[in-house]
Amino acid sequence: MQFMHEYTDETEEMARALVAYARNRIASAQPLDNVVPATELDKRAGETVTASGIGWEEALRLWGEVLAPATISTDHPAALAFVPGAPTKASVLFDLIVGASSTIAAGWIDGAGAIWAENQALAWLADAAGMPASAGGVFVSGGSAGNLSALVAARHAAAAERERPLRWRFAACETVHSSVAAAARVMDVDILDVPADEHGRLTGDALRRTLDADGGEGLFAVVASAGATNAGTVDDLDGVAAVCAERGLWFHVDGAYGGAGLLAPSVRGLYHGIERADSFIVDPHKWLFAPYDACALLYRDPSIARRAHRQEASYLDTSNAAPDWNPADYAYQLSRRARGLPLWFSLATYGTDAYREAVEAVLSLTRQTAALVQEHPKLELIMEPELSVVLFRRLDWEPEDYEAWWRRLVDAQIAFVQPTSWNGEKVARLCFVNPRTTLDHVRAILGTMS
Repeated sequence: MQFMHEYTDETEEMARALVAYARNRIASAQPLDNVVPATELDKRAGETVTASGIGWEEALRLWGEVLAPATISTDHPAALAFVPGAPTKASVLFDLIVGASSTIAAGWIDGAGAIWAENQALAWLADAAGMPASAGGVFVSGGSAGNLSALVAARHAAAAERERPLRWRFAACETVHSSVAAAARVMDVDILDVPADEHGRLTGDALRRTLDADGGEGLFAVVASAGATNAGTVDDLDGVAAVCAERGLWFHVDGAYGGAGLLAPSVRGLYHGIERADSFIVDPHKWLFAPYDACALLYRDPSIARRAHRQEASYLDTSNAAPDWNPADYAYQLSRRARGLPLWFSLATYGTDAYREAVEAVLSLTRQTAALVQEHPKLELIMEPELSVVLFRRLDWEPEDYEAWWRRLVDAQIAFVQPTSWNGEKVARLCFVNPRTTLDHVRAILGTMS
């Protein structure tokens, strides 16, 4: 078994092959690829995990010829389903360095350099949101981990100040991301539902009315969206922040998808009030051009999160006794990859101006797409896009028509899209994050709906 950890001639050959594969992957146009049933993959790939191994050549062949083509390329410019990704070349390449470095970025004692760089990226994001210079946090795996960790900190802070209620609760709209409801289940807390406005937004007025009618027993936080995943709308952050300040509630903002809009002057006004958030998340692997997976979790007062999340153990005594910044203190995990480094490297390489321009380019394409939909005789725009999501309907289509439509598109390698629901109706949805997506891609998609 020792050969697994030695650098031999065969290792050199494998390294060159893998680097060549990675280089080709980011240097040349890649197919969109497709969805393949597990039974078909069983036939094509066969048994791969065996007692003696199948060898790196065969494993790489199977990946390149069988498994990768059965995996949608979310960075393809015509991948517009869910929230896709579009990592920069620098971020992808540096991700190789992160993997090769075997860094555990949980504590300063053994991850100082990596953590320092991550904190540079976090400070840039905090500044974009208007949070104070003392704000800080950690990169976690995704919005689900970020929302959960922030809400755990919020409840911990409330529990330190008041008697335990019969049930803890936080308030949110039904349009908030599904991970928020998942966090409530994990924490065994309830959600106070606040009615959304006609655009699916949480407003300060609706929140105030709901709290007045409900009484607010056991309420410890309010969750707002800075770019709802389904429709791309931004909640009334300033109004919600005001209510939270009046009622002494933790104000958490989920900007996992839409937080990147903070960089764009054309939409920055939508985020007024985010600077008052107690916690905020944004996923670089979405609209900030980093590889999977990374969520930036920021706190206005990191010491509150530290009290909630710090783990105590005898083997951590030295690390915990030091005054250094330990990322493990700010979320529920201990061991963690330095997943913020690809974003840091890309920012350092290209500069923040390039990021602003890329986000604005995506917003411009979104507005052009909305105009094309409005011009189409058989399509109807559901609402003007605020960020980079376009919702629209094909007149006279039934739900099964939308399902058949997206499958035709991916089978023809035109695009990967997914329908969604709006007010109980099945509709079409396009989500843009990739600056390489063009109006020609959009025209090709809309042309299949005539």
